[in-house]
Amino acid sequence: MKAVDTPAQEKISALSAAVGKTIKGKKETIELAIVALLAEGHLLIEDVPGVGKTTLGHALARSLACKFHRIQFTSDLLPSDVLGVSIYSPKLNEFEFKPGPIFPNIVLADEINRTTPKTQSALLEAMNEKQVTIENMTYLLPRPFMVLATQNPIEHHGTYPLPESQLDRFLMRIEVGYPDPAAEKRNSQTVLEREPPLPGRCRPGSNGAGVSSRAKP
Repeated sequence: MKAVDTPAQEKISALSAAVGKTIKGKKETIELAIVALLAEGHLLIEDVPGVGKTTLGHALARSLACKFHRIQFTSDLLPSDVLGVSIYSPKLNEFEFKPGPIFPNIVLADEINRTTPKTQSALLEAMNEKQVTIENMTYLLPRPFMVLATQNPIEHHGTYPLPESQLDRFLMRIEVGYPDPAAEKRNSQTVLEREPPLPGRCRPGSNGAGVSSRAKP
């Protein structure tokens, strides 16, 4: 196996460090996401809400100066809501294609298993061939292109399990997990330093007397 040359290795380390400034205590998760991106693959994250799945996608896109878009998958989402649609333009006297949110470099498919199989299948061509076909017209997707999909492994009510054909499009299937206590403490300290308490706002370890005293009867 050919070793990674030093300049490339330095760039990868710098990218990991940049994302690590936002995602604390999750070095392994960050490295796996970068590996999936460099391999032109896609990432499926199965974990509970609140562990930083969306933040990971944002941080990765910002660190690479790439375009990012989050799609909230719901039961009423249509394929055209993801891929785009042609709309008649009176000015041009023809139909004009309006690209959907699938066209940025990094696309977060949030709670992908909450939408119908029909809408899920709209991602297949994009993930496999880096293009989408709409009304007999093929549109290339930008490079790099990566789908970062999430799903909650605990609550299954109202969900549509991903078929094997779509799971096969993901290079990795990982979990994020909660940060360790030391990382949580650093995160809390960072938030407090960034947003100092305003008058009437509770500080850690204080009570709500200052706030309740200002409440109108």
